[in-house]
Amino acid sequence: MMKALIIDDEIHAREELEQLLKEDGSLEIIGQAGNAIDGLKQINQLKPDVVFLDIQMPQITGIDLLAMLDQETMPRIVFITAYDQYAIQAFEDNAFDYLLKPIDEKRLHKTLQRLKRDIQRQDISPIIPQSLEQVPCTGLNRIVIIPIQEVEFAGSDLAGVHVQTRDKKATSQLTLKHLEEKTPLLRCHRQYLVNPKMIQEIKLLEHGLAEVLTLSGHTVPVSRRYLKNLKETLGIN
Repeated sequence: MMKALIIDDEIHAREELEQLLKEDGSLEIIGQAGNAIDGLKQINQLKPDVVFLDIQMPQITGIDLLAMLDQETMPRIVFITAYDQYAIQAFEDNAFDYLLKPIDEKRLHKTLQRLKRDIQRQDISPIIPQSLEQVPCTGLNRIVIIPIQEVEFAGSDLAGVHVQTRDKKATSQLTLKHLEEKTPLLRCHRQYLVNPKMIQEIKLLEHGLAEVLTLSGHTVPVSRRYLKNLKETLGIN
């Protein structure tokens, strides 16, 4: 049986859809999320086969969330939307599954039948943003949305991936690889990325190593492997 996750900021919409899916009995509902950040966490942890994803959510939309997912392991997406002629036309043109609010049982049944016949991964690349404008983070029992231009560097350790700005540090669900691919952050070390616009100076050390000093005084290690590329990107010979 396919595992399904529902992501929608409207609790009544989530509960209504879950009830309809339970009545159908063809999917196992493994969770709900009321925002994209919680949804990202549950996708990474629960590995659903199908995600019913609301498009219109505050701060981070459903489309924004798609850019935060690993394309190699992305579940099948069924979009949920209030009536929007242009959005629906885009879904139709690309043969994406979508449900209109309020959800019609016949339309839902059609979507579920389609899922049963074809669970293979979709190509939703036409609507996935090519870059991330903000990084969702958690810390101190709160959710923090950090604009990418404020990030000085990102680093990973056993506790996860940490994003550092001038005055705060928070933990992200995104991997360093994903941040490297979707943001202007540059790889400077196996465990670090740095924002080139936040570099104050590069201090050259012995044995081909270096350190970056950021505008607010943080130091970031630079390994021999990435020093040349970092210097070339900054136009340094």
